[in-house]
Amino acid sequence: MKKVNILMAFLLFIAISLQSQSIKQDLDRLSKQHSFTYEILESGDEFTERFLLWFEQDLNHQSPNGAAFKQRVFLSHRALDRPMVYVTEGYWANYAENPNYKNELTSILDANQIVVEHRYFAPSLPDTSIFDWQYLTIENAAADHHRINLVLKEIYKKKWLATGISKGGQTAMYYKYYYPNDVSVTVPVVAPLNFSKEEKRVYRHLENVGTAECRESIKSYQIEMLKNKKKYLKRFKKLAKSEGQTYDKVGGIEKGYELTVLEYSFAFWQWGRSCAKIPSFDVGADRMIDHLNNIAGINWISDQGIANQQPFFYQAMHQFGMYGYDISPFEEWLSFDKNPTFEFTFPEGVEVVYNPETHYKVDCFVRHRAQNMIFIVGGIDPWGAPSVDLSLETNSLKIVKKGGSHTTRILNLPKKDRELVISTIREWMR
Repeated sequence: MKKVNILMAFLLFIAISLQSQSIKQDLDRLSKQHSFTYEILESGDEFTERFLLWFEQDLNHQSPNGAAFKQRVFLSHRALDRPMVYVTEGYWANYAENPNYKNELTSILDANQIVVEHRYFAPSLPDTSIFDWQYLTIENAAADHHRINLVLKEIYKKKWLATGISKGGQTAMYYKYYYPNDVSVTVPVVAPLNFSKEEKRVYRHLENVGTAECRESIKSYQIEMLKNKKKYLKRFKKLAKSEGQTYDKVGGIEKGYELTVLEYSFAFWQWGRSCAKIPSFDVGADRMIDHLNNIAGINWISDQGIANQQPFFYQAMHQFGMYGYDISPFEEWLSFDKNPTFEFTFPEGVEVVYNPETHYKVDCFVRHRAQNMIFIVGGIDPWGAPSVDLSLETNSLKIVKKGGSHTTRILNLPKKDRELVISTIREWMR
């Protein structure tokens, strides 16, 4: 009995040591070997330690030891005996500056957490002297994530799970394709897999989503805004001026106005807006334009909006694919003679050629070979229309939330689906 008590005390001591052990000494050691620096951050309420790491990454991983840039990585430490949730962000990681930020899977698994800012999103971008758009590729971003994984796995030896939302979910898919053994589980959330610069599945989705009455209300609002453009354009210009928005890249403010109205239906369903809040047409120009701004955003395709999202637009028109706008119901009131797509967002002086080859490879891999993936999709979200279709050849799951928008997450799924997702992930993470 005494030996049992001694053994239990020893195991308890080991468990407490694992919980309280600082990883600073490990970061000191690894930073000297693997070209990264770090700084200590406020730990927050949920973690014992937090760090901001700056990884030196090759600008082109296909030609290593050339030009490099520094990539921002947020590491939130709980304990060495806990799993790792690896957030493959597709944009900036500014939200991860919050010491209390946790991905929902970090909470579900009581895990450690890493959030990686995507390359070419400030401040994780090359200096102007070496900046070159051709190195913003799916392949290079996946290699960024692989390198970070290899280094930090020297500290965190329990199982890893990769996840991301929207473009971050796409990033998690690509990472799984190129490095299938880096993590045990991959959970892309509301992530599309497009095959065109003008994804026609989105058009079909918008023609059938929701109720016929709601779709008709949306269409009527758009027709009103285009048919009586002169009535509303003055207010649009005034609002754009007050917010510092210009529209030179798209061909002038009138085209900017038209595209914003065309965006309205996509944005409406993307964010799950209420049909009851579509205004009647007698409320005045100010309220009609304010509603347009609240739903579609007048900065969506302004010069400033494009500059802010330039890496996204470049990737969309180079490898990811994108949607366009079906003008057939509105042709008589538009200055466009064909469905607009997003070529106007190209970086100045840069030729962008769309090549979906990588997406075809990722799609084939996910359908037929990838294991331990769970796809979370919003049922009314237009980005769900080009979501992955799974075969029966893998153990992966696709969960579609009926009525769910782009804000669909694991924790807001219906109870049965939520419990299935969580229990499956926990089983795979054992």
